[in-house]
Amino acid sequence: MSRLLLLVLLLAASPSRAGTVASECWAACRRHVADPSLRARTCGACVTGGRVDSWVASLGTGGVEAQRALESALTDGSWRVRWAAVRAGARSRGLTERRALADWIMDTPPDADLGACLTAVRAAADTGRSTADFLREAGARGPSAAARVWAKREAVRQSLSLEMFSQEPSVRLPALLHLATFQGRSATRVVLDAVASRPVAGDAVMAELLSAVAERQRASVGRLLLTEAKPPDEAVINRLFAVYSRELDALRPELASGDVQRRRTAVATLRRYGPLAKRELEGALGDEDARIRELAARGLAESAGKPLRDVAVQGVKDAETAEAARPWLGAMAREKGCFAFLRDVAEGRDARTPEIQGEAVALLGDCSEGPPPTRRLAPFLASPVAPVRAGAVRALGALPRNGDAMALAAKALEDGAPEVVVAALDVLSAYRQPSRGDEAAGLLESEHPGVRAAAARALEFVGRAGHVRVLAERLRGDPVADVRVAAARSLSALGGPHAVAALSEAAAHDADTHVKHVSEEGLRRLGFGR
Repeated sequence: MSRLLLLVLLLAASPSRAGTVASECWAACRRHVADPSLRARTCGACVTGGRVDSWVASLGTGGVEAQRALESALTDGSWRVRWAAVRAGARSRGLTERRALADWIMDTPPDADLGACLTAVRAAADTGRSTADFLREAGARGPSAAARVWAKREAVRQSLSLEMFSQEPSVRLPALLHLATFQGRSATRVVLDAVASRPVAGDAVMAELLSAVAERQRASVGRLLLTEAKPPDEAVINRLFAVYSRELDALRPELASGDVQRRRTAVATLRRYGPLAKRELEGALGDEDARIRELAARGLAESAGKPLRDVAVQGVKDAETAEAARPWLGAMAREKGCFAFLRDVAEGRDARTPEIQGEAVALLGDCSEGPPPTRRLAPFLASPVAPVRAGAVRALGALPRNGDAMALAAKALEDGAPEVVVAALDVLSAYRQPSRGDEAAGLLESEHPGVRAAAARALEFVGRAGHVRVLAERLRGDPVADVRVAAARSLSALGGPHAVAALSEAAAHDADTHVKHVSEEGLRRLGFGR
């Protein structure tokens, strides 16, 4: 099989970007290597090399034809090919790469040295160094070569600025980063200057490029712009804001989606906008999904340019309800320092209400720091504050299934506070403990509606056929709709003729539309109704 045919077959099976690089590599090799036998030995490296300059390295040990190919490669449009040719030539001459680069710059006429100067700029910037610093190790000609490059700074700027607007997205970011390093300026400042010098038609490209910089720096475009902004930049920043505002407008329907995964993706995307998306991120703090609340909390911390812990402390201090504090507590539950943070809130520091304390205790089960879980929860299980005890019981449900946790949850069923009993019922039903079914059924007679609803919910998971009768009584006669809804759901899971009869009666006659709907769904689940 010929090397050309092999390349075509491999490219056909490659991802698009890998295929493009290999194709560009093959074209560059054929452009500069004229000798057919040398091509056959050299260009095949494009198949496995993964770089546009993969073919160049082997030429440094070749004869006359190889040296001609290296000289030709110094004129290539890709700086990587040119730099690879310099390096290969250096090896053949026994020089350092930087000495060979300086020689190339100095031996080229000043009216034709832009390619050499650009190569020096980009090779230096690729290592994060200025050209002067990079060429300092080039020997006696290094300072003169660096001076030649600096003399070409305007032409270098124009060339790299043009690449920042390239139709090939993969070209833009390296050009921006190299220009920023060469000029000793931030990438954000270079983008602002580029926007100021170009028509509005290019704003979307620059906005996308700044987003790539933000992602690389683990920052947001809003934070980058606020950090760099100066009064004369107002018009330019407004142009970029206009682009990002359109993008945010397109995201808002996703934030209201009924699909939790779509909402998660949208909130994760919001984080790249930082302060520009503050309103949307604050709205996401109230989402029913814990992961979305955590993403929003982290996004707001990043927007403020502060550590998550500092913003979370303030968020908890400002919260008047457990619901308002929950996003900040949840975001910190898996963060380094989670135990000390949650313990402080649980003990009353920074918490306005006992319910917020209880929320902090509940999340201790998700924290991997501190003493063993049951030991860290023990003081809170004995707290005189009912919401704190309830939080400790809820935390038991987050622990790996074990006898100690189940025993503690079972003991909490005897607590006098209804919120603690509700938490215990929820934990025992999550543990799927059928031995607790009779206890749950007995609690259907509680005077507290929340306990009755929790008991009815629990029987969906721990109930048996013998519990259908008491659930049916609740569905028919409990004055609280939430209790009847929970009873209908459990009857739908347990089934049997008595369950069907009670569900049919509720579907036909219950005064609450939600109870009717759940009962109808239960009948369909059991094979009755349309």
